Amino acid sequence: MVHIGQWKDKTVTISQKINSLTISIETTNETLVFSFDKSGRLWTALVKKISYRRGLNGSIVAKWSSGREVLHRKWLDLPEQEWLLNLSHNTIQSLLNDTNFSFTVFSPPIHTSTIQELSKLSEITQKFYLNDVSNYHSVYKPVGILPPDQYISVVLQLTEGCSFNKCTFCTFYKERPFIIKSPNEFEQHIMDVKKFLGNGLSLRRTIFLGDANALVVPMNKIIPLMEIIHNHLDVEKLGGIFAFLDGFSGERKSIGDYQKLRDLGLNKIYIGLESGNNQLLKFLNKPGSALDALNAVRTIKSSGISVGIIVLLGAGGKQYGENHITDTIEIINQMGLDADDLVYFSELIESEGLEYSQKAFSENLEPLSGVERQEQRKRIEEQLLFSDFGTPHISTYDIRDFVY
Repeated sequence: MVHIGQWKDKTVTISQKINSLTISIETTNETLVFSFDKSGRLWTALVKKISYRRGLNGSIVAKWSSGREVLHRKWLDLPEQEWLLNLSHNTIQSLLNDTNFSFTVFSPPIHTSTIQELSKLSEITQKFYLNDVSNYHSVYKPVGILPPDQYISVVLQLTEGCSFNKCTFCTFYKERPFIIKSPNEFEQHIMDVKKFLGNGLSLRRTIFLGDANALVVPMNKIIPLMEIIHNHLDVEKLGGIFAFLDGFSGERKSIGDYQKLRDLGLNKIYIGLESGNNQLLKFLNKPGSALDALNAVRTIKSSGISVGIIVLLGAGGKQYGENHITDTIEIINQMGLDADDLVYFSELIESEGLEYSQKAFSENLEPLSGVERQEQRKRIEEQLLFSDFGTPHISTYDIRDFVY
């Protein structure tokens, strides 16, 4: 339900949904927007044309544009986080404390329960967030990365870390052992996650099995663990279960195996193809070959599960560039992707300590510019062919935007 009213010279819009509450205060020159989950956590905000997104771990990323197609981002430090959190709750408090403010001017009229929720939001302080972040870290090990469409999932760390953990371009799971939770540990983890999320669970729209490669777990172990999920969460209502899988490990399960996982709610599997060129995959220290990934995708799709394919732009620089393009096109075009699938283009993000960067420097690889990487994407995308059952959603996967 959306309620619109006036306060002084401002238009106030209150959007009350079953999973969130959003308040917008607009003048001719400025718009303030704050969205909260049903536990009272600030989720997103808009202040002075800067958008903010807060993760459950307390991190807040700010994004803004300073011109055509020029996007900036910044991770807020602690004082900046406190400023934004205080602003969001104090704004509601100022609204409610103003004797000139009246809910009677809203159309349609605001229900008492919404007024009570606003009142509770106005009373939230920094102590609430400090406790919340502390509780988060007691429930979760670091969540390394998620696909962009899974940023508001319920992450369940069935495993921790990465079973391979040797790719030169990835540091998400370095110095972390790969662990498969026991049934008792996993059940306790799920209960802890539910308690932590509280009423905020309603904002979450899928279940994501962490961490990097949860589906590598053998069938005799993963089936009981997935059954435990159904004992505590309404998998269908939440939208199903999603997970990463590397292409090499993907061949270890049969069509029948994936059908069993599908029957337990597995909806989509994300595979980091990175490239269709085997020489480049070797340079990236990816396990297996492009053919391994192709066979895994075919097996997965034959079971009725959809896939998300991730392509790494700029990998291998100019030396690998042409083969990266042609071989990636060739391998994806054999996958039979359709409207239920995804294709993500993710730019290689380099840093001084990254193993990829050190290796590329030692071999004198010439990096691609940002414009050249987008040209690489364009050339791949223009030549992709899909099945008769529709075109997959094609999107950008920028790991710098990730927050959970």
